[in-house]
Amino acid sequence: MLPRVVSHARPTLLVLLVLLAAPPASAAEWEGALKGTARLLVDTNAPRDFTDGSTPSPGVDPALSVLGSAEGRATFERTQLVGRYELGARKYVGFTTEDMLIQAGALEGSLALGTEFGLGVEGHAKDRRGGSRAYSDLGTSVFAEYAPDVRLALRVRAGARRFVYRPDKTANFGGAELGVVGRYRFDRRHSLSLFGDWGARRYGPQARARPGAPESSLGRREDGALTAGASYSYRGPVTLGLTYAYQEVTSNSFGETVLRHRVTGNAGVRLPWKVTLLAQGSLGITRYPDGIYLSPEIILVEEDEGQNSFSLKLARPVSERVDLEVSWGLWSTRLPRNDLSYSRQVFGVGFTWRD
Repeated sequence: MLPRVVSHARPTLLVLLVLLAAPPASAAEWEGALKGTARLLVDTNAPRDFTDGSTPSPGVDPALSVLGSAEGRATFERTQLVGRYELGARKYVGFTTEDMLIQAGALEGSLALGTEFGLGVEGHAKDRRGGSRAYSDLGTSVFAEYAPDVRLALRVRAGARRFVYRPDKTANFGGAELGVVGRYRFDRRHSLSLFGDWGARRYGPQARARPGAPESSLGRREDGALTAGASYSYRGPVTLGLTYAYQEVTSNSFGETVLRHRVTGNAGVRLPWKVTLLAQGSLGITRYPDGIYLSPEIILVEEDEGQNSFSLKLARPVSERVDLEVSWGLWSTRLPRNDLSYSRQVFGVGFTWRD
């Protein structure tokens, strides 16, 4: 999966204050990591087209995919800075209109207030160019944390988000966001997380009225976006994870409201001959209360397809820093009101390097 940024954003005021409050660099602890992956792919539906079942696959095409990431952490006596940047690209042989370049990045600065509380600021951005899904997604927030011990952590945040969808500016929006996430570790292997986010999204175009209703009284389109869920993880001889998320976008514009239940699971296990098997799957149930979904904004949470998926990856080290990887992924969905379906498989082989 390609990354989630960024443009070159200036540090926020709080990050600057964190830097000023930090002791000299000699007292800091620095950590960092670099990683790069290159894969040869075969995509069975490169243009990501829907079909009615009577037509053949839209188009099989080979591609080259590269992904690089860098992350670092600086820890001082009472402050901490954490940053991450990813750059990914995909180049197709035949469907060159689907070539893409994606950047993603995040920066976080935090200040400890005693042994249990902390304050901080975070910013993140994602920028995708190429294909029919070109967009920029920017956000920033301030947060407060409570962590009395290693078992419990609670974070509450408030901020703003700006989304720009280049193929259709009517899908651009901005607004305030609130979020909360809590994690509890039962022991070294078992942990449970609860999360929730709410956003008020304001668009430029007028809201669309229901058939037969006057449009003048609606004003601009406004949406409320809610996400809530829970996640469980187990770390032992086998690594397991299970997440349930409920997503609801309620709009004053007819045809834009959507409700979704989504379950995602992942597993990892060591096999003989130093081989690691990683599996991930997701299942989504989507409902449109108005009977249709008109928004040009593609559901851009998690995966670009954002629907049902299943993937497998086998990895084996060939040296101290290089792994050989073989992967396969399947994405699919169906639109029940018009019998259109979407299916895509991607086969890949490549190498991952880490410092």
